[in-house]
Amino acid sequence: MIMDDEVYDAYHEAGALAQKVLHRGAGLVKEGATLLDMVEATEAMVTEEGALLAFPLNVSFNEAAAHDTAMPGDERTFSRGDLIKVDLGVQIDGYIADTAMTVDLGDHAALVEASRKALEAAIAAVRPGVAAGELGTVIQATIEEHGYKPVANLTGHGLDRYNLHTRPTIPNIAMAGGAVIEEGMVFAIEPFATTGSGKIGEATRVEIYQQIAARPARLPSAKRVLETARPRRGLPFARRWVPGDKVEIGLLTLVRAGILHPFPMLHDVPGSFVSQAEHTLIVTDRGCEVTTR
Repeated sequence: MIMDDEVYDAYHEAGALAQKVLHRGAGLVKEGATLLDMVEATEAMVTEEGALLAFPLNVSFNEAAAHDTAMPGDERTFSRGDLIKVDLGVQIDGYIADTAMTVDLGDHAALVEASRKALEAAIAAVRPGVAAGELGTVIQATIEEHGYKPVANLTGHGLDRYNLHTRPTIPNIAMAGGAVIEEGMVFAIEPFATTGSGKIGEATRVEIYQQIAARPARLPSAKRVLETARPRRGLPFARRWVPGDKVEIGLLTLVRAGILHPFPMLHDVPGSFVSQAEHTLIVTDRGCEVTTR
């Protein structure tokens, strides 16, 4: 990707908006508030500012780490003791800002601090010539210093135009090598700290999908799904964004046909708690600029 002034400005504009909306949306996470109201209000803030969502707002409870969002008619509420991850993506003309924070409705301050400190330590280590594995080493060491485990099978990721997951991959655990960081790269670092196993698994419930192939569909319900998916240009969308009935049939048909990719909710073991912190950054000649701070 060529980092000209227009692209640079778009990344920073998306980052500034994402930072503002993330904190406003996180402020809606309160005991007794409904998840659906919080999600819809936060997503609306992005469009009201004249931008678009890079993906549905992820709001993950307790042992859940990622890929959870409100269901149609979702009646879940936030409760005392919950640990809530709020992960927001904003795009300006396809240029993405991805940022997340954890809201503590219980007594999880040390766990929240572990992921936040790991993020800051990794950002401080970014510069051209550093291997991505070195950033993972910093993340793991910081989280373990706080008495928790990093989530080994979740990573940070490169960002490109209309592309949420590209090179480089930024591990959350120590490893040798990995992509060499280069000036002009744009990527998100997102440490996850956990009281659980340190590895996440997939749940059966899926609320988020991505179009990965451009082929026609015959079923009316599948056609309606594609009417929602196509304008996204390969960026993920939520099941609740698709209007009409028989949406599940349309989604299942398209997944089986290899047209859609599902993103199951990801979680650690029941009873555990996971915290997350995330920023997007642009690598410079001497370090990096964080667009979402």
